[in-house]
Amino acid sequence: MVNKTVKDLTAGTAGGICQASDSFALDALFTAWLTCCPLSTQVLVGQPFDIVKVRMQSAPAGTYSGMLQCATGIFRNEGPLAFYKGTLSPLIGIGACVSIQFAALEYTKGYFASRNRLAGVGGNDGNVLSAGQLLLSGGIAGVANGVVSCPVEHIRIRAFSQTRTRLYSGPGDAVLKIVKQHGLAGIFKGQNITFLREATGYSAYFLAYEKLVQSWMVDTGKTRDQLPATRAVIYGAAAGYALWAVIYPIDVVKTRIQTDGFSMADGRKYSGALDCVRKVWTQEGGWRAFARGLGPTLIRSPFANGATFLGFEMASRLLGPTVSTLE
Repeated sequence: MVNKTVKDLTAGTAGGICQASDSFALDALFTAWLTCCPLSTQVLVGQPFDIVKVRMQSAPAGTYSGMLQCATGIFRNEGPLAFYKGTLSPLIGIGACVSIQFAALEYTKGYFASRNRLAGVGGNDGNVLSAGQLLLSGGIAGVANGVVSCPVEHIRIRAFSQTRTRLYSGPGDAVLKIVKQHGLAGIFKGQNITFLREATGYSAYFLAYEKLVQSWMVDTGKTRDQLPATRAVIYGAAAGYALWAVIYPIDVVKTRIQTDGFSMADGRKYSGALDCVRKVWTQEGGWRAFARGLGPTLIRSPFANGATFLGFEMASRLLGPTVSTLE
């Protein structure tokens, strides 16, 4: 039997980040590899869409007429490899991010399930959580994830925003130079807005997915481990759209903050998130500025999030029964 927290960490990982006892070490390593495949593919396939999104989000109003012009400009001016700038950062960071997301989510869900059982609600095992419980579970998962996703995305966005003038030769060089010039806090630039984005987004994300799974279980009379792979992909895709529907404007602000200068001396434009919102709204066309880059995001989202939930569900089944840490 696998400790539940360890199982959730392993099932959520994109490779290497797992804690396993000797009795299931081989299964854990295989599961890490199994989950790594869709998540690594998610990064590699989604990377060109991400760089187009970031360029459109961070560019002044009127720079691009649309995502095709942006993508064409990157290809012509910087070459095809430009679409994979900063790939190492998300490939490494996605393991920690997804592991933390799902471990925090499942631990919090387990806590609420145990409370439900004591109260005699939530079905026979207490696992049918309310919308409020799922929202809070997702929010906690988002905050936990934000500790890692902020520096990972900051470094990636710095790489994305480089055109012909290259300040950093790669993610490692970016980390070293930022820490040297601005201290460790420089890596965590945009941390507060990242926490807001993650808590808001993952509340919607996991609520949507879990409610769809709950509905399927009620309609079919089957258990979660019988959920078809196609359903996991479809529900994951729907959850991804729910996430972006509520956080996209916040994501635009986060991108602006993380591509901004560190001080007035190196061209800082925004004193904070609220100052960024005010200036973008008044100077760049109101609400339309906060939807810039949405197209490539909507194209990428279903594939990325479908792969994430498919990997998690399949890995969870492979690891088998769990021992709850709450009981």
